[in-house]
Amino acid sequence: MDGIANFFSVVPNPMVLVNAQGIVVLANERVCNLFGYEEGALTGKAVADLIPERFRESHLKLLATYFQAPRVREMGIGMELIGLHADGSEFPVEVSLSPYGETGAVYTLASLRAIKERRATEIRIRHLNRILAMQSRMHALIVRVHDREELFREACRIAVEAGAFTMAWIGLLDTDSSQIQVVASHGERAKEYLRDIEAEVPLSAGPAGMAITENRPVWIQNSELEEPPDTPWHRHGKGFGWSSMATLPLHRAGVPIGALVLYAGEIGAFDEEEERQLIELAANLSFAIDHIEKERKLNYLAYYDVLTGLANRTLFLNRVTHYLRSAVSGRKKLAVFLIDLDRFKNINDSLGQLAGDKLLRQVAKWLTREVGDANLLARLDADHFAVVIPEIGQEDDVALLVEGWMKALRDHPFGVKTATFRISAKVGISMYPEDGSNADTLFKHAEVALKQAKASRNRYLFHTPKMTEMMAGKFVLENQLRQALDKHEFMLHYQPKMNMASGKLTGAEALIRWNDPRTGLVPPGRFTPMLEETGLIYEVGRWALGQAIEDYLRWRRSGLPAVRIAVNVSPLQLRNRHFIGDIERAIGTDSDAAASLELEITEGLIMEDVDYSIATLRAIRAMGVSIAIDDFGTGFSSLSYLSKLPLDTLKIDRTFVSDLTEAPEGLAQVSTIINLAHSLNLKVVAEGVETAEQARLLKMLGCNEMQGFYLSKPLPGNLFESRYLSPYHAG
Repeated sequence: MDGIANFFSVVPNPMVLVNAQGIVVLANERVCNLFGYEEGALTGKAVADLIPERFRESHLKLLATYFQAPRVREMGIGMELIGLHADGSEFPVEVSLSPYGETGAVYTLASLRAIKERRATEIRIRHLNRILAMQSRMHALIVRVHDREELFREACRIAVEAGAFTMAWIGLLDTDSSQIQVVASHGERAKEYLRDIEAEVPLSAGPAGMAITENRPVWIQNSELEEPPDTPWHRHGKGFGWSSMATLPLHRAGVPIGALVLYAGEIGAFDEEEERQLIELAANLSFAIDHIEKERKLNYLAYYDVLTGLANRTLFLNRVTHYLRSAVSGRKKLAVFLIDLDRFKNINDSLGQLAGDKLLRQVAKWLTREVGDANLLARLDADHFAVVIPEIGQEDDVALLVEGWMKALRDHPFGVKTATFRISAKVGISMYPEDGSNADTLFKHAEVALKQAKASRNRYLFHTPKMTEMMAGKFVLENQLRQALDKHEFMLHYQPKMNMASGKLTGAEALIRWNDPRTGLVPPGRFTPMLEETGLIYEVGRWALGQAIEDYLRWRRSGLPAVRIAVNVSPLQLRNRHFIGDIERAIGTDSDAAASLELEITEGLIMEDVDYSIATLRAIRAMGVSIAIDDFGTGFSSLSYLSKLPLDTLKIDRTFVSDLTEAPEGLAQVSTIINLAHSLNLKVVAEGVETAEQARLLKMLGCNEMQGFYLSKPLPGNLFESRYLSPYHAG
């Protein structure tokens, strides 16, 4: 045994040697630590003693298949089992078995590896997937169903079938009796459970009543610990096989009217992300309830704001059009005012939506009183109102009118709860005929004036020729960008990516730059939004794809160590139905072109339409093109979709990288992202690395690659070649 004993002392893995009778004859220090024993304490123990009693029979049968199958025994086998720690706790472990023979005796050599963290990640992703599957079907239900009873019935069914909950029910509060009435349920024996509960105690006395009266979700993660054993919820729940429970309030017009109640068989069924998703689901269900109620008043709501009773935008524009006819025929001036209440969001956030709504109704009544006719007013959205004055004098008259309104508004006390508020506002003004001859134009020009007023210290602004000139400047920039494309003024800069373990160059990100002959390099922030706004991003994006591939093939033909190039994809490109064809044409120039290309797509863009993104990315990846998810971490809900998305690489957003050295939480966030990505076999790239300390921490956490100013800023193609691809540098 000396040879195997020496091997055990140096091998890094937990290992045991077991004889034919299932007794441990040799165990190294690592395996003793794994099971919580002192070194040498496992020798002589039976393997059965290291397995929890509830798994002992099934695990020993599984192990017996190894001993009873000569061919399997000869080749070795791997399996996952549950181990029993010395303190009585259980943990998952991966076991690899292989034969070992010495001095004629037959032994089994077992190498073990704890997989608790991996299992926890798998469970978390599985739980998130079930919630997202439930949410997806719930969205389709909300769009399809227009009957409240059917909505409730189908929502419970989806929660059980798609969400894998053991039971679901919805109850509504009867305001007259203050009792909760069950309106829908689903799940095996659901009706029996609810009948037994109601026979003992009203539903309003339990978690559902608490969720409605306190207007908050109620989570029970372990009924054994969180519910007293003498409560009917515990007593009946245990008999019906549930251990966790989520109770989510449902609202109509912001007021709690009922609850959605979900039951799960496992303990600790809801982590933080699942709770967030379920709260969102309940909010969507509440929206559907609102929507169905509002459909009954469709004719009214098509033209009026339900909160204030004022006209909405559609009716307001119709009325402006009507008043314009009179202004034209009578050769009169007309004015349109758009009003934005200052800091209303702060009031809404501090006092709550109900208080904010009360304040908005008071403002609407005050405006109606000041203007003198509700038909001249509208509430556009949130804290925006509109006024039309059908007959008015010159700008001076309008200015005096607005100043009078604004002074009166500031002087008027608005009472909400026990607080008194003084409100001010910003106003944008357009006038017929100076600023337009139709309702849409006047409205848009008043919007421009309001935006300028909000961006300045002015309380109100008229739409002036200067504003028109500013808008014209956008058209000049658009024309310059079109010329830049025609005259080949765009160029690619490359930012290198480095392998953190080897320090070698692994790739580069291609970034579009505009070399304006009049001013030199233009900051991307100045022209990129215009490319998106005008649709020029389609042409410039196609050029960038072609140029990146052309550079790669030229490097390859020149014998340079060409590396894969990442090209960013804009939202408009991905949504365009011709985008897959653009990729096919770009890589069709050479058989090596697909291997040269990686597409970087932002997380938020993918999450806008997950099903469409998955289909599109699968088609592109099938061509041999790599896919990277960019700016990861800015949309947390996407964690649940990672296992479905056809991805090769995950790029950690620079904001997380910058937080690495600021606080322990930053380090923990990056570590979580890296571990999750690796569990899904994704390569991890950190972007925005600027310091040696950030690089050190990322390497320690197992990040695969990095890019950022610490390595290099983006470089013109020729400089990138000489610095990173030349034979001298490669050597």
